[in-house]
Amino acid sequence: MSPRARVLVVSTGAVRPLPWRGRTVATGIGKTPVHGPVDVGASGLTGDEQADREHHGGPGKAVLVYPVEHYRTWAEEIGDLVPPAFGENLTTSGLLETDTAIGSVYAAGTAVLQVTWPRRPCYKLSAHHGIADLAVRTQRTGRTGFYCRVLLPGRLGAGSDVELLHRPDHGITVAEVHRVVNVDRADHAAARHLLDHPELLPSSWVGLLTKRLTGRLDDQGARLHG
Repeated sequence: MSPRARVLVVSTGAVRPLPWRGRTVATGIGKTPVHGPVDVGASGLTGDEQADREHHGGPGKAVLVYPVEHYRTWAEEIGDLVPPAFGENLTTSGLLETDTAIGSVYAAGTAVLQVTWPRRPCYKLSAHHGIADLAVRTQRTGRTGFYCRVLLPGRLGAGSDVELLHRPDHGITVAEVHRVVNVDRADHAAARHLLDHPELLPSSWVGLLTKRLTGRLDDQGARLHG
């Protein structure tokens, strides 16, 4: 984390239909910035909606964070994007996946957030931008963003400082979990290391990694391509 991490943009959105490969899908990825402080509780930000409650939302995915630093890199590859182009609730500076440890606790405004898991990109990101391989590229580059649970409800807004309250000793970062779960799926040694800390992972990922160690590789096609 940088010496002064901050929330730059706070965004929420309603579920809307989106065309994708000849059908219509429902998604809350199309968010817009909110002016002024927003209440944040165990279910997320007031006014925010998710269409797929199985894979989005819930206590472990209450708030989606995306580093503003990635926007500069994306601009070089696909053109300028304006936050919250990746469907994030909080666009931040000073919080990168490579530096942020799973389980870290931060104060943002009067709320307290705990980092849970990296975001697993899905095809709705591609549909939102009309770029067929954007979910795949987001996954490959590791510019995914990450989720937080809300330990203490409060209010936050654009300009709120983000203060590190606790960083776990295990040192496992968001980027490392993303790499092992989504990209380097044959890295059994790293998978075993993550499985030594099952409390850091959702139960479905524990099952996924355990199966990989027996040689059963999961199919990512439906998530990435729809």
